[in-house]
Amino acid sequence: MHGKCEECCGGLRMNDLRPGECGKVIDVRGGGMFLRRRLLEMGILGGTHFKVQRIAPLGDPMEIRLRGSSISLRLREAHHIVVERV
Repeated sequence: MHGKCEECCGGLRMNDLRPGECGKVIDVRGGGMFLRRRLLEMGILGGTHFKVQRIAPLGDPMEIRLRGSSISLRLREAHHIVVERV
């Protein structure tokens, strides 16, 4: 995983956003069925709006706020979530 993925991976990834930025989930790409199911169970699905609350001092995990809940995601998990800034 690396920085901006808009050119090479076909979209902006959730882990590219910084605290205070808002976005909308477009798709979940890769990561396998277990990760896709886990993200869906947490409410991360297409069209869902979210806000990046904070990133841990050592850079991992990140906390997002969506649907009235705060969720922590590892950056390797957030990398599979394609988003757009709003």
